[in-house]
Amino acid sequence: MIEIKRKKKYKLWESFVFAFRGIGRTIKQERNVRIHLVAGSLAIILGFLLKISSMEWLALIIIIALVISLEIMNAAIEAVCNLMRFKLNLSYYETYWVRNFAAGAVMVLAMAAVIIGVIIFGPKILRLP
Repeated sequence: MIEIKRKKKYKLWESFVFAFRGIGRTIKQERNVRIHLVAGSLAIILGFLLKISSMEWLALIIIIALVISLEIMNAAIEAVCNLMRFKLNLSYYETYWVRNFAAGAVMVLAMAAVIIGVIIFGPKILRLP
């Protein structure tokens, strides 16, 4: 096994700083992350208004976190594809399917999130006067 040597071992708090920088940069640069953040925020507000149960909160928070996390991972994959194109002088098409696979994964999870939202909020909305 090949061992990779680091120049410096980062402190734990520095790792958190790096993670928050990554999240912040993704929010600034990626439109879809902002869309998912708005949708998640609206779902949380709706959860408070409709007084959802603890189990429903659990499902809601998990699915929101998963969608946003996968969208950030998708942005990372796109960044790697862009770096590969630049460093290896690849055409866009040579990274086309990798990008589509990552985007497809986000789409599957986003559709599941919509279904979960309908299951949680649908009956409560239908009971409103």
